Amino acid sequence: MKAPIALLVHRALISCFAIIIFPLAANAASKEEIDINVEEALAKFSQESPAGQRLAERAVGMLVFPRVIKAGIGIGGEYGEGALLVNGQTVDYYNTASASIGFQLGAQVKSQIIMFMTEDALANFRNSDGWEAGVDGSVALVEFGAGGEVSSNSAQSPIIGFIFSNKGLMYNLTFEGSKMTKLNR
Repeated sequence: MKAPIALLVHRALISCFAIIIFPLAANAASKEEIDINVEEALAKFSQESPAGQRLAERAVGMLVFPRVIKAGIGIGGEYGEGALLVNGQTVDYYNTASASIGFQLGAQVKSQIIMFMTEDALANFRNSDGWEAGVDGSVALVEFGAGGEVSSNSAQSPIIGFIFSNKGLMYNLTFEGSKMTKLNR
C-alpha cells in the first residue's frame, strides 16, 4: 500500500513543480539551439574531465542536458532539455524534470551527461515511455578521485552519470527521481 501512496506523492510533486518551472518549457529551445548547447557542454566536459571523455568514447549512447535549472522554496523542481546521441549523432531530444519537497531555498544551474555503456541499457531507455532514474534504471554518479580519475566501480556500471558546471546556491548532485521524457519536435 505504501508504494501507491509514494507514487501519488511523487506525481503531486511533479505537478507542483510543473506550475513553478514549466513556464521555462513554454520557451522551449529549438533543435538547433539544443544541438549548439549540447556541443558546448561536451567540449567543456572533455576539457574538465579527460577520464570522463575516455568513458564517453566507449559509451553506446549519451544523453546530454547542457543546462538543468533547479529552484526551490520548500517545494522545488528542476527542468532541462537535451539530446540523445548515438555514434556521435543526435537521434532524439529529451527533457528532464523532477520535484522535491523539504528544506530548500535557492537555485542552481548544472550540466548533466548520462552515458549508456551497454546496448541493453540504451534499448531499455529508448523503449520506455518516460524513464525515471532510480526506478527504470540506476545511474552511477561518477565522482572523481585523485588526479581526476574515475573510480573503477563507477566505470563498470551499465549507466554512468556526470554532473558538472554546477553554479548556484543549492547543492544537490543526484539523478534519483529525475524523469526523462522524449520531446515531440
